[in-house]
Amino acid sequence: MHDDEISLSAPAVTRLVASQFPVWTDLPIRRISSSGTVNAIFRIGDDLAARFPLRLRDPESVRQTLEIEAEASAEFARHSPFAGPTPVAIGEPGEGYPMPWSIQSWLSGTVAEGEADAGSTSLALDLATLIVALRRADAAGRSFERGWRGGELRNHDAWVQECLQKSEDVLEVPRLAALWSSFLELPRTSLDVMSHGDLTPSNVLLADGRLTGVLDCGGFGPADPALDLIAGWHLLEDGPRAVFREELAPDDLEWERSKAWAFEQSMGAVWYYAETNVPMSKMGQRTLSRILANTPA
Repeated sequence: MHDDEISLSAPAVTRLVASQFPVWTDLPIRRISSSGTVNAIFRIGDDLAARFPLRLRDPESVRQTLEIEAEASAEFARHSPFAGPTPVAIGEPGEGYPMPWSIQSWLSGTVAEGEADAGSTSLALDLATLIVALRRADAAGRSFERGWRGGELRNHDAWVQECLQKSEDVLEVPRLAALWSSFLELPRTSLDVMSHGDLTPSNVLLADGRLTGVLDCGGFGPADPALDLIAGWHLLEDGPRAVFREELAPDDLEWERSKAWAFEQSMGAVWYYAETNVPMSKMGQRTLSRILANTPA
């Protein structure tokens, strides 16, 4: 998916686990097919998952990130009414893999990447329940500092402009460009709240149309209250999305900003992953279609 992506095989992971965590030497290890874009996932036995950052970075920086993510994931678990992975250990470089990596608990469920559950009112209510619970967590004086989504929309303008240029053959770029310009005019008036930060289909686990777990919780932290509302655009059709909005009762400005954050994420997904991660690209197209359908021409 990425020009600087690191190749890693199941036998290499098996050797890494055996040398660094011999207690799990006899457990089967297999790579998990995923539309995730940040980590390669290997399941260890039935109860554990090893996560290997895909893109080459400074090892010490990666270690610091993994430690921060572990702390954030543990905090998420304390406040979420739905299960999230529990941090277990951080591994060292080896077997040709040049960076630290992590082990966490495995969560069962089916990722919400299709459209089968997009019409589920129960899912809409579950997502609202999750967001309300996360917002109740005390930010303890912290404010947004992630450096990615959840701060100021204008900080993402250069990226969106690049995405618009590279999407001319696949998207309705003039209308999308005009919409993005209008999003940039939206003021930010609400204080930060605690947010998962990436409630996309690949991070949401379902069973029988209900939310059962949430993945990638290492970004849990303070952000624009509109950020977690992207779940309504990524995961729900119009009817359930209306229920989702009613439960959370955002004002009109916050709801428009949720469109903007979902728009920014989707614009990048469509062209960047068009050939290397088709489910992610399709998610972006689907979300943009929902946004356009709910925006006056």
